[in-house]
Amino acid sequence: MSPTRAADARRLAGVISPLRRSLLRVARTAEHLPEIPDAQIEVLRALPSGVERSSGEVADALGLGRPTISNLLRDMERAGLVTRRGDVGDRRRVLVAASDRALDLLARFDRASTAALVDALDRLHPADRNALDPALGALERLRDVIDDVAHDRTKDARS
Repeated sequence: MSPTRAADARRLAGVISPLRRSLLRVARTAEHLPEIPDAQIEVLRALPSGVERSSGEVADALGLGRPTISNLLRDMERAGLVTRRGDVGDRRRVLVAASDRALDLLARFDRASTAALVDALDRLHPADRNALDPALGALERLRDVIDDVAHDRTKDARS
């Protein structure tokens, strides 16, 4: 890896985490949202409205181990964030869904974070706003590559 690429990677990592935390803080404050751990938010994002999945399907979708998902779902059920029910077609299988409360919290977070981003974008210099458009596509592709790498490493670790 070239020194320039390593420096760019450090700089990007140094921006992404604080940006995400700031956005989370602004949205939580604006909507008086409870603190929900990132891992639980990932689970909820994997369970959009009307979707039920088994815990194994959620684990696979997120690249997490089944014991980890089991513990997360147990805590989330206690917090009223997910519901579980037996699958009528397979009594050994339990289906999980995001609760109405969780879906409401996510919708409120999404609205508040979008509003905060719109406000922040309005405050940026037009040249910076214009630079973000092509950067977003690159960031989306970078996210996908990182997800693929994480999935491959998780699969290799299980082998």
